[in-house]
Amino acid sequence: MILAFAVAPVVLITLLIGLRGVAAMRTTSDFLVASRRVSPLLNSAAVSGEYLSAASFLGVAGLVVKDGIGALWYPVGFTAGYIAMLVLVAAPMRRSGALTVPDFAEARLASPALRRVTAAVILVIGGLYLVPQFRTAGLVLSAVSNSPYWVGVVIAGSGVAITLALGGMRAATYVQAFQFVLKLVLFIVPAIWLLIQVSPQTREDALNPVEFTRFAADTSVEFRIGTTLELNGERWEVPQGATVEFAAGDEVPQVVGEARPGGEGWSRPLLDIADADHPLLSTWALTVALALGTMGLPHVIMRFHTSPDGRAARRTAAFTVGLLGIFYLFPGIYGVLGRVLVPQLYLSGATDTAVVALPAQVDTGWPGSLFTALLTGGAFAAFLATSLGLLLVVSGAISYDLLSGGLRGLRVTVVVAAAVVVLLALQAIRLDAGVLVTWAFTVAASTFCPLLVLGIWWSRLTVTGAMSGVLAGLFASSGAIACTLFGLPVTGWLAILIAQPAPWSVPLAFLTMVLVSLRGRPPTWARTAMLRLHLNEDREQTPADRLRALRERAQSSQTNRN
Repeated sequence: MILAFAVAPVVLITLLIGLRGVAAMRTTSDFLVASRRVSPLLNSAAVSGEYLSAASFLGVAGLVVKDGIGALWYPVGFTAGYIAMLVLVAAPMRRSGALTVPDFAEARLASPALRRVTAAVILVIGGLYLVPQFRTAGLVLSAVSNSPYWVGVVIAGSGVAITLALGGMRAATYVQAFQFVLKLVLFIVPAIWLLIQVSPQTREDALNPVEFTRFAADTSVEFRIGTTLELNGERWEVPQGATVEFAAGDEVPQVVGEARPGGEGWSRPLLDIADADHPLLSTWALTVALALGTMGLPHVIMRFHTSPDGRAARRTAAFTVGLLGIFYLFPGIYGVLGRVLVPQLYLSGATDTAVVALPAQVDTGWPGSLFTALLTGGAFAAFLATSLGLLLVVSGAISYDLLSGGLRGLRVTVVVAAAVVVLLALQAIRLDAGVLVTWAFTVAASTFCPLLVLGIWWSRLTVTGAMSGVLAGLFASSGAIACTLFGLPVTGWLAILIAQPAPWSVPLAFLTMVLVSLRGRPPTWARTAMLRLHLNEDREQTPADRLRALRERAQSSQTNRN
């Protein structure tokens, strides 16, 4: 029922809107940036639609259930990043005339090698960000409809691939703007309904948390992810797919490596990454990654290239801050109610599904089923909207920046890239979606943030300096992520800086770019190239326009010879 009445309409509407872009798809520019004709209001709704991913719609509330009130720093970091982008990046990036971040890198520094390196970075960021979208789609659909995990993954991947292959950026823009409005309504209305429906005692318990130590009622927990539990000093492995029944009054086992919801420190308005007991450092580390990472996310940057001019790009960023601010008022409501009503999700590692699990806990009749369906539809809209932008930049990096393919090549690449991500997501059920998305922000902050800021605002930046800084940030952040994945045995503040390396990987990238650039000499035209990013647009071709014209002329000549 959920699959038919919640997911199917969202996917079908997405495909139908995608058909609108088919008639206007004639050039690479049409596919990647919708011919730069998107108005600020429509563009800001589309930006907000693709930015409000699974990590926002489901992940923040799930993190509140698991980690406490400190998780609300996530939306602070998400939104703050757009303020930095508004001030430093939005308008100059549009004036560059580029279609992608690698396009900007080559136009600013005239280096095809730097273009290829930045395209490779996009693949890393896109993989870290796309896999959790499809993974959470599979988990949510399986949680509300008892379908196999792979069904949701394949539905999400297929819907995104077909929509993009048909309509490109123009289709993505209409879909994302529509889905932002849909997500906003389907997130706010159920939140208000939940607050009205729950008892006064539940509201009191939500505001005054108590550690989850005993089951309040008979509870069945389905472990869709294998888990290690501990009770009274004894440990046992619960295999994936197992269901465990707990009676009312039973003691809650401890998930190894996790604190119980509502326990000591749950109400503290700070984070505690890696359980290192350094909350202030943890909070700063995450905020730096999210705020600076937003400024370097390639699918967000590409959105500003769809604006008619630099002023429209700046207005898009300003509107986006307001739209995101409205949405992020509500994840905390789901989080604190989830800690009271569905704390058992922490046992199975499925706190990401807390939002869609809440209505059935409040009302077992048709209203609960209706709001479950609405939230599931909104969650799928979040998966699809974000995945559209991410898959578009990944396909652009492969076909446009690395292989210099045309429109047909972009369409084929979309389908192939989606298939690869689906295969990866099928193996990623054990990974935490919120952690993966945060790592994507960390890599973006450590690579593209310094490249864009210095490329736009510092005329002394050289090709060697930019290349060295991007690689230093990429290897530092990726190396720290690998150490975390393989369980490097570190504790204390060092564990925080390994699990979330942005506080040192971002300064390392900036410093490397500056020091290496100062040892060299920028080309004579560097200052002029930088100044063009800050002047009002005119009718002359930008450096990126000239490079693109030469590339398309070469492709046309090759086609004629064949």
